[in-house]
Amino acid sequence: MDRELAKLRLVLHAGLERAGASKIFLTRLIGLLLALTPTVVSGQGSDWKAPPVAANRPNPVAGNAKATELGQKLYVANCMSCHGQSGRGDGPGGAALEKKPADLSKKVIGQTDGALFWKITEGRSPMVSWRSLTETQRWEVVNYIKTFAGK
Repeated sequence: MDRELAKLRLVLHAGLERAGASKIFLTRLIGLLLALTPTVVSGQGSDWKAPPVAANRPNPVAGNAKATELGQKLYVANCMSCHGQSGRGDGPGGAALEKKPADLSKKVIGQTDGALFWKITEGRSPMVSWRSLTETQRWEVVNYIKTFAGK
């Protein structure tokens, strides 16, 4: 990512310099772009929304009690250390993080299964991507974390 940003800075600087832009303008523009680029590139604005195609994806194990039970085991093994036992973002692993883990009892409300699946799959710093879990396992985790809603 840093290498890509450095290349972007060089290309912008060279192009604008050729266009006759002043050094002060270039410095301010590049500073602004660098300040905004990590948020835009990583998709880490304050509003983390799944793309519509992902949000509308149906859950193949929705309403399956066994899948929810398996999701609980996966949650305990992979998510509880940061999100806590009841999903409130108060796990011991999350205490040292600059950005605190989401309170799932609030964050799952109003989100589709597909949106939750996408977020688990993609991750967003400091949360890692959980592509290491199979698709079915990720759907099982979705089933389980939805049990936190409103608690």
